[in-house]
Amino acid sequence: QVQLVESGGDLVQPGGSLRLSCAASGSIFSIYAMGWYRQTPGKQRELVATITSGGNTNYADTVKGRFTISRDNAKNTVYLQMNSLKSEDTAVYYCNRYPYPGWSWGQGTQVTVSS
Repeated sequence: QVQLVESGGDLVQPGGSLRLSCAASGSIFSIYAMGWYRQTPGKQRELVATITSGGNTNYADTVKGRFTISRDNAKNTVYLQMNSLKSEDTAVYYCNRYPYPGWSWGQGTQVTVSS
C-alpha cells in the first residue's frame, strides 16, 4: 500500500507564498495522475489541482494563476507552489491519486493564511 506524507504547511500572511510537498512510497507513483486536495472544518474535501503522469496540469478556478502543481517522478514527490495566498486558502492540504483518490489519505499539512 502506498503511503503519502505531506509537508510544507505553515502560518503565512496574506499575499505570501508556500511550497507543499507530498512524498509517496512505492515504485508505482509515476504512472498515476495526482491531485492536491484541501479541506476545512465542516466542509467536504475539494480538489485544488491535478497533474497527469505526463505533466499536464489543471486547476480549480479559485486557485488558477496563483498555484502551480508539479511532480518529480524520480523522487516520487508532487509539489504545490502557492503564491498570493488568501485567507480563504486556509485549510489542511492533502495529495492523492486523481481522479480516484484510492490510496489511504496522509495526515495532511496545515496551511493558515492570516495576518
